[in-house]
Amino acid sequence: MFIFGKQNLVNMSDTTVKTNYPALYTIVIVFFFWGFIAASNGVFIPFCKFHFALDQFQSQLVDFAFYTAYFIGALVLFVVSTLRKSDVVGKWGYKRSISYGLLFSAVGAAAMIIGLKTDVYVGLLIGLFTVALGYSLQQTAANPLTIAVGDPKTGSDRINLGGSVNSFGTTIGPIILSLALFGAVGELTQTQIDSLNLNNVVILYIVVGVMFLIAAAIFHFSKSIPPCYQESEVERSNKALKIFLVITVLLFVFLIPVFSSYKEGTHLLSFGDVEMNRMYCLIGAFVTVIGALLFAHKKSKKDATGWGALQFPQLVLGLIALFFYVGVEVSIGSNLGGLLAEDDFGGYSAAEIAPFVSMYWGALMIGRWCGAVLVFNLKKTVKIIAMVVAPLLAFAVVIAVNTLVGHDMRVLYYFVVCILVQVVAFILCKEKPALTLLVFALLGITAMTVGLCTTGMTAVYAFLSGGLFCSIMWSNIFTLASLGLGKYTSQGSSFLVMMILGGGIIPPIQGKLADIIGIHFSYVIPIICFAYIALYAIATKSILKKQNIAID
Repeated sequence: MFIFGKQNLVNMSDTTVKTNYPALYTIVIVFFFWGFIAASNGVFIPFCKFHFALDQFQSQLVDFAFYTAYFIGALVLFVVSTLRKSDVVGKWGYKRSISYGLLFSAVGAAAMIIGLKTDVYVGLLIGLFTVALGYSLQQTAANPLTIAVGDPKTGSDRINLGGSVNSFGTTIGPIILSLALFGAVGELTQTQIDSLNLNNVVILYIVVGVMFLIAAAIFHFSKSIPPCYQESEVERSNKALKIFLVITVLLFVFLIPVFSSYKEGTHLLSFGDVEMNRMYCLIGAFVTVIGALLFAHKKSKKDATGWGALQFPQLVLGLIALFFYVGVEVSIGSNLGGLLAEDDFGGYSAAEIAPFVSMYWGALMIGRWCGAVLVFNLKKTVKIIAMVVAPLLAFAVVIAVNTLVGHDMRVLYYFVVCILVQVVAFILCKEKPALTLLVFALLGITAMTVGLCTTGMTAVYAFLSGGLFCSIMWSNIFTLASLGLGKYTSQGSSFLVMMILGGGIIPPIQGKLADIIGIHFSYVIPIICFAYIALYAIATKSILKKQNIAID
C-alpha cells in the first residue's frame, strides 16, 4: 500500500483517484530534464573522440557506460533491498528517492569535470556512469510516482505526458547547447569539434551539475508532491536475486567479447569469423535474458515463495515486453541510416539522412503529445480536438526545428498522413491501456510489413511510422506490468528499468542480420518484437482480470 503522508492510496481499479495535478506538473520537470541533458551526449561523444584521440570503438564506450549503468543501478537497489528485507526506494519514499537520484547525478557531473581537468578518459566514463546511476534511481521512483498521483488505470496517460515533455527536451536540447557552445545551430563540423576547447565542455557540465542540484531542491522542498512511502515489509526475494545475478554474470560473459577490439590473434572467442562471433554472443545475451525470465515465470507459478515481484506474471511477461520495446525503438532508428543509403530507398548521403532520423525520433514526441492530452479533464469534444491538434503541433515543432538548422523537410510533409492514422487509433482505443498497446503493436507490425514489401518513400514512411507506434508503449507496458504488485511496486519498477538493456542487444542483432540478408529485410526483427508486445497486451488483460483488476 502506498502511503501519502497520513492518507492511504488504494491502488486497485475499483477506486477512482483524482489526479494530483500540482504534483504531476512538478514531476514532469524531471522528465524534461532527462531529455534535455541527454542531448549533451551529441556534443560529448565527438569531443571525446577528438580530444582523447580515440578510435570508433573507444568512443562508443560513452554509450556503453551510460546504458550499462541503468541495469547495474537497478540491480544494486534490488540486491540491497533483498539483503535488508526492506524496499530501499519504498522506505525513502518516491519523492525523496528522486531527490537522491538527482544529487547522485550531480556527483557524477562533478566527476566528469575532474576527468576533463585531469585529462583522463576513464575518469570521464566513471563520471558518466555515475550520472546514469542517478538516472536509474530517478526512473525507478519517478514512473511509479507518476502512476500513484492519480487513478492507476490512467497511469499510462500521465507517463505519456512525462514522455512528451521528455521528447520536447530532447528536441530543443541540441539547439540550445549548440547555440551556447558555438553561437550557431546545425550539425557539428570537424572544424567546430576541433575548436571546441576544454573550458567550454567544463562549463557545460558545471551548468548540468547545477541543474541537477536545482531539480533536487525543487523535489525536496515541493509541498505538492506527496512522499509516497511503501511501508510494508518486503520478504527476502532470494530466488529473484539469484536469477538476476545469473543473468548479470552471463551477460558479462557474452558482452565482453562483443565490446573487445578483436585485434588479429587476440580473439576472446574463436568460432571462425569475428563478426559472426559477435552475432553468437549477442544471441547468447538475448537468450540469457528471455530464457531466465521465462524460467522465473514457470517456477514462480508453482511456488511464489522467494520470487518477490517476479511472482506476478503481468510483471515477468512485462519485463520481456519492455526489453523488446526498448530494443525495437532503438533498432528501427539505428538502422535507418543504412537503409536510406540504399538506392531503392533514395540513395541518400550521410548529410541528407539527418532529417529522416530526426523525424523518426520526433515521431515519438508526436505520439506522446497525443497521449498526453488524455491527462487533462477535458470535455469529450474538446478532448478529441486536442488529440488532433497536439500531435500536429508537435509535427510542426519537428519541421520547424529541422528547418532552423538548415534541413530540407519538404519530402516529409506527407508524413502527416501517418500521424492522422495514429490519432484515429488513439481515439478509437478510448483510453484503455491494454487495448491501446495491442492496437499500436498491430499497427507496428503492419507498418513494418508494408516497409518490407515495398521500396521508395512508401517504405520509408512505413518505417518512420514505427516511431509513432512505439511512442506510447513504455507508458502502457509500465502501467500494465506495475498494476497489482502492492508492496512489490518499487521492486518491480527497478526490474523494469533494467530492461532498458534491450536497447543494447536487439539493435546490434538486427545490424548483423543486415550484413547477412540485407538491411531492408533485417526489418523482420521489429516485426518479431511488435508481435510479442501484441501477445503481451492480450495475455496481461486476462492475467489482471484473474486478479480482479479490470484494466480496460
